[in-house]
Amino acid sequence: MTATRPTPATIVLPTPEQILITREFAAPRALVFRAYTTPELVRRWWSAEFGQTMVAEIDLREGGRWRYVTTTAEGHEAGFHGVYQEIVPNERLVMTEVYEGMPDAQAVNTVTFTENAGRTTLHLLVQHATQEERDLHLNSGMETGMQQALHLLEEVACSLS
Repeated sequence: MTATRPTPATIVLPTPEQILITREFAAPRALVFRAYTTPELVRRWWSAEFGQTMVAEIDLREGGRWRYVTTTAEGHEAGFHGVYQEIVPNERLVMTEVYEGMPDAQAVNTVTFTENAGRTTLHLLVQHATQEERDLHLNSGMETGMQQALHLLEEVACSLS
């Protein structure tokens, strides 16, 4: 199985505090879920083209913690961490997310994986506490990196078949 021509993710704003990201993958959801939740696989896609993921720690259980740190070519580090609140293997993840550069702005991410005819649709709902935090997230330049990372996620998932 190989990744198809990149399909960009769509971004909509369902409420003033939310971001909804949707992307289809040319791989079954079990493979997308595996690529999304396995540390050595996350290292291959998380940082997109902005650097290298030096840390990908995942304790995949409810109450378990996760942490990713990317280092750019210039040596800048960007860290993210959170706690898994709900896990339904191959179907759903709910977890907190904190960008370590803004430790007081915690979001809750709900990721769902649905499959149709061997293709997976990922929905990532990011729930911020305030519209201001959501807007900071949106205006951080996250979309370019997110698009690249999701394309790499598809490549990693397709490579697992």
